[in-house]
Amino acid sequence: MRGAADGSWTEPAAEADRSDPRRAVLDAVEGWFVVFRRRLSAGELGWLPVVLVLATVWIIFQSLNDNFLSPRNLSNLSVDIVGTGLIAVGIVFVLLLGELDLSVGSISGLAAAVFAVLNVNNGMPEWFALVVAVLAGTAAGTVQGYSFAKSRVPAFVITLAGLLTWNGIMLYILGTSGTINLDENGLVAKLTSHYFTNDAAAYGLAAVATALVFLVAHQDRRRRKAVGMPHRSLRGIAVRTAVAAVIAFSTAYVLNSFQGLPLALLIFLVVVAGLDVVLRRTHYGRQVYALGGGVEAARRASLSVTRVQTAVLAVSGTMAAIGGLFLASRITSVSQNSGSGVLLLNAIAAAVIGGTSLFGGRGTTWSAVLGMLVIQSIASGMAITDTPAALQFMITGGVLFAAVMIDALARRSQEAHGRA
Repeated sequence: MRGAADGSWTEPAAEADRSDPRRAVLDAVEGWFVVFRRRLSAGELGWLPVVLVLATVWIIFQSLNDNFLSPRNLSNLSVDIVGTGLIAVGIVFVLLLGELDLSVGSISGLAAAVFAVLNVNNGMPEWFALVVAVLAGTAAGTVQGYSFAKSRVPAFVITLAGLLTWNGIMLYILGTSGTINLDENGLVAKLTSHYFTNDAAAYGLAAVATALVFLVAHQDRRRRKAVGMPHRSLRGIAVRTAVAAVIAFSTAYVLNSFQGLPLALLIFLVVVAGLDVVLRRTHYGRQVYALGGGVEAARRASLSVTRVQTAVLAVSGTMAAIGGLFLASRITSVSQNSGSGVLLLNAIAAAVIGGTSLFGGRGTTWSAVLGMLVIQSIASGMAITDTPAALQFMITGGVLFAAVMIDALARRSQEAHGRA
């Protein structure tokens, strides 16, 4: 197999195509290791560090308690990651610009409060109150984004002011009641309590996901081949698809061993996949990555910097609002503590631990999923092993510190190779 500069693989010679299947797999694996060594030397580690961390966390907690990898705990884990994970996905957009949004926790609490007051206190239909709550998050993010783009004040300063402002508005909206309980049989409550108990739902999703992995890889190969660019071999695509199938169907089996496919997880995966397409397959997404590479260079390339920066903060606000509704759904209530505590820190940590660079220009929405899995796995493991919460913070902080150091070292390596 012949390696390409971008880590892709060109089609092997015709005689290699007639080799036996075992040799094909060995060639694909060998090619993967060649790519890995080259990326490692260039500081392009990808998802490997976080996958190793996640595997280590799971092995340690499973050895401490046999229930950690039980279908019940893993199913609960898949739902627990959704609320904060959605917020972390919005954070990824902001980090791609090399900026930081400190207001997402407050916006999530504000959206939940708007929904609760409109629906529970004022009798507004749930679906309409939900739309208004999400739009409130979008509006908050848009205001911050436009202020950031026009003033050129760092986003973390603008959003720090937003953190205080939106939190104050949330407290004002809730008033003296403090806590509002949601209808346990209502639309929002079902976001995290509903399960598709038919086994076909989880297996069907696994089949669709596997097919999409193959189709996207094959389409990318065909497009690259048509213009004479380096492309993956069919064997490489087959191996990648097989790995995706094993992961997807194993996950479906575990979920079906408990209560089936959670609605919350389905929505989460659809949103993450959709926003990944937006980032990597659209003109807007390419502009976001371009801005992360350098604002002044983007301006000289005639990119609409103001529009893109405003849109990115609007996306962050929207995802914060949606995440806030899922968090409220999990506990079926909204209080003055909604959106506070370690929510902001966990959302940012999830994006960074998952592999999104603090320097901008590198990361995907799937980074938030992996990072959130690590953080929530630590929290879940601590809970079932009765470990003090203080140790949870220390471990999570240590993982975050390691992720930041790896990011910094990777950045220096890329600069040394002229790729940053």
